[in-house]
Amino acid sequence: MQLQITDVHTKTISWRGNDLVDWATSTKIHGDGEWPAQQIHYAYNFDAAITSADGQYALIFTKQGTKGLLLKNGKMLREVNRSYYQAEVYEYPAAFFVAPNGRTYLAHCPQAYCQLDFEDVETGEVITRVEGREPQDYFYSRLEVSTDNKWLISKGWVWHPWDMVVAFNIEACLQDPKLLDQVKKSPDVDAEVGVAGFISNHEVLIGAIGDGELMDEEAENAEALQPGQLVVWDLETDALSAPVTVKGIFGNIFPIDNTYTWDLAGCPRIINYRTGEVVDQLEEFLVNPQVSSIIHHIEAPQISYNRETKAVAVITKDRKVALLTR
Repeated sequence: MQLQITDVHTKTISWRGNDLVDWATSTKIHGDGEWPAQQIHYAYNFDAAITSADGQYALIFTKQGTKGLLLKNGKMLREVNRSYYQAEVYEYPAAFFVAPNGRTYLAHCPQAYCQLDFEDVETGEVITRVEGREPQDYFYSRLEVSTDNKWLISKGWVWHPWDMVVAFNIEACLQDPKLLDQVKKSPDVDAEVGVAGFISNHEVLIGAIGDGELMDEEAENAEALQPGQLVVWDLETDALSAPVTVKGIFGNIFPIDNTYTWDLAGCPRIINYRTGEVVDQLEEFLVNPQVSSIIHHIEAPQISYNRETKAVAVITKDRKVALLTR
């Protein structure tokens, strides 16, 4: 594991191809790709950003606020918002994806905390705003899309609170937006699932943190996933791999391949999730642990993962940027 500290102060971090950028200040932090010429500093307390697959669009937002700005090549397209309800408690839900028609959409919750919608980034049309929507009581957060744009997962929560991962087939929901109101596709486990990430286009690594609990210790699926364990969830078949107990703490996971995952809960680690072994770690570099979308009680870390290069960027406490590579 290698660590490189860049002596640049930044507000947000996001990967634009192989370039690490700060859209809030129009700064390229790392990389040698082409960068828009205009220099725009968006004067607001934005602390997070995401970038579309083609690098053309970006969203800068406040993790625990209601405000976001959609950008095109660094210039503002329009403002977007989410519901005020519990907004200060958990992370803003947002992710870009490319539909079968080739257009880029933003998945987010502009109508209500519990209603997931798809918005055409270029035109602003919310194509899922149809009559008959009846969303269930689920807080969407930490949205993530598979690289083939087929699946969308939400690492959110329900009352009381309880962390819960759910998944949606994007094309099916485009054809019938009411499917977005059926929060039914979730892993068949009894544990609280607070961490997850795509391994492949249809496999998701999910975990129950070590100090978590079970909903019902007598449930038939209680052994499928216990606190302190990781399993692989196949979205195509709903099958779960055999659970593996991690030999140490874990929390903020970013799968690298079909064997290893980054973990950034406390310090950077690489875990073999097939055996549970921690194969590498950097104990001297501290990263605030995050194990849930609910972050009102912690200083949440600012992390951006490049699924192509497997590099991880972290904003340090003194606002510099750390780059971690294998």
